[in-house]
Amino acid sequence: MSKLTFDVMADLQESRQTFDNFIKASDTKEVIEKAIEIMAESIGAGGKVISAGNGGSMCDAMHFAEELTGRYRLNRPSLPAISICDPCHITCVGNDYGFDFIFSRFLEGVGAKGDVFLGISTSGNSRNIMEACRVCKEKGMKSICLLGKDGGKIKGMCDLPIIVPHSGYADRIQEVHTTIIHIFIRGLENLLTDKSMGH
Repeated sequence: MSKLTFDVMADLQESRQTFDNFIKASDTKEVIEKAIEIMAESIGAGGKVISAGNGGSMCDAMHFAEELTGRYRLNRPSLPAISICDPCHITCVGNDYGFDFIFSRFLEGVGAKGDVFLGISTSGNSRNIMEACRVCKEKGMKSICLLGKDGGKIKGMCDLPIIVPHSGYADRIQEVHTTIIHIFIRGLENLLTDKSMGH
């Protein structure tokens, strides 16, 4: 068997450095807490969170939603969250309208005023996330976006951008996004549920 052509420890160091850079940003704590507050206020008022992303970011969007409707750390009532991942919807809209509209079309039908959209794009330039942000403004929905690099075009289109400032491969950005998502879920459990149900 041939040997690896990359240094495993270098990958681990790069991952740690990406986390460190995000942690050291001046507004990191503020934007994460603000995102949790926006989502908690929506759910508390009878709204829901709808999440979406492409590829690995779709997996993150699905993970976010299933931990809320299912269980994270506490035994508590299910919390209202949906990820846009139905292949029937995606292929229907992709075929009839184009891939750029797979998320926005879902929000047009299922999103409601007061709901929150959680969009995930490591490039910050995913056209279908941009279209989703546009629909959010039309429907009176808040949009929170987990982004990478410099935030791209989406930074200026959503209500609350959370940017992982890494210019390399998307995997490093996704690793931080996953941790942020876990903090989101823990924060929502903390604000919206009876802590005595945990164990």
